[in-house]
Amino acid sequence: MASPGIGKGRLEAFSDGVLAVIITIMVLELHAPHEAELSALLEAAPAFLAYVLSFIFVGIYWNNHHHLLHSVQHVNGTVLWANNLLLFCLSLVPFTTDWMGENHFAMWPVIVYGVDLLLAGVAFFLLAHSLIRLNGKDSALAQALGSDLKGWVSPILYLVGILSAFIHPYLAYGIYTLVALMWFVPDQRIERLLRRER
Repeated sequence: MASPGIGKGRLEAFSDGVLAVIITIMVLELHAPHEAELSALLEAAPAFLAYVLSFIFVGIYWNNHHHLLHSVQHVNGTVLWANNLLLFCLSLVPFTTDWMGENHFAMWPVIVYGVDLLLAGVAFFLLAHSLIRLNGKDSALAQALGSDLKGWVSPILYLVGILSAFIHPYLAYGIYTLVALMWFVPDQRIERLLRRER
């Protein structure tokens, strides 16, 4: 049973605000070259590539967070803390993105970036399953997620990416990009179920 004073509208509004600030901070970390030559843009390319991937990741989390909350009726204290954990991990993305981009995808910044993505993925998994526990195994969310294969595979791929950074950082970047492509389209399972219910 959900606590009577907790409404999911406030949770959504707060999360939307935090994610908007995260994106704003990331774009403010992008600096235009001082030189007016095209070659100067190549120097800024690593920072831009890091920004693009991080923007996509934050957008994916926003899309899927919206779908999660749209498919449930109740939230409680456990859900709020799981949501805070997700937002905490995502709030580190501007820092890890900047460090990775400024150091041209050096090994340790790429590893730390991957660890942050891994933690955010685990936090999202915990949020989804805390919502299922609260709203029941017969809820729309539980039916839509099913065995949640993507939720299990993503952390494994993040770990593979982190370890592959010891071989070559761009290999890790490629694996992180693969995870983003897996999640790029909002979760169709939830959308289909909600359409059927309507």
